[in-house]
Amino acid sequence: MTPSFDDFVAAQVTPLLRYATVLTCDPHLAQDVVQEVLLRAQQKWDRIGSVDLPHAYVKRMVTNEYLSWRRRRAAKDVALCMTTLESVTPPVADKTHHYDEREAMLQRIAKLPRKQRAAVVLRYYENYEDSEIAQMLGCAEGTVRSHISRALATLRMDHTPEPAGVGLRLGEGLS
Repeated sequence: MTPSFDDFVAAQVTPLLRYATVLTCDPHLAQDVVQEVLLRAQQKWDRIGSVDLPHAYVKRMVTNEYLSWRRRRAAKDVALCMTTLESVTPPVADKTHHYDEREAMLQRIAKLPRKQRAAVVLRYYENYEDSEIAQMLGCAEGTVRSHISRALATLRMDHTPEPAGVGLRLGEGLS
C-alpha cells in the first residue's frame, strides 16, 4: 500500500530538513530546498509513492536541488554552527563533547565545493557507500572517491593540528 503524501511528509520532513541543513549550511536555504522538492514530489506522488524507497528517492531530489540551486552566494556566505542544527531538531548525544571542534569541522565542510561537500556529507553524515553516493550524485564510484579524497585533503590542509588526543575525526559527532 502506497503511503499518503501527508503521512510521508509527517514522517520525513524533519530528517530531510536536517540533511538539507547540513548540505546547505543554512537553515533557511535548507527549508527552501526541501519545500521546492516536496512541492514537486507532491505533484508526482502517485509515481514516487509507489517506488520501493520513496524517502531515498526524495532525498536524492533534495541532493539534486541543492547541487543546482541558483542562489549559490547564499550557500557560501553562511557558516553553519551547532545552534543552527539544534534549531532544526535536537542533536543526538555527542559522545566526544568537543563542540568547538565539531563546529570548526562543520565550518570547514561548508567551505568545500558543492559536490565534494555532498559526497562528504553522504559518506560521513549519512553513512552511504561509494555506490550509493555515486547514484545520488549521478557520477561514477571513482569520481566519488576522488571528491572525497580531495575534500579530505582540503579539510586536513585547513585544519590546524590540535594537541595529541584532542580533536574530532571527520564524521564523529555530526549526527
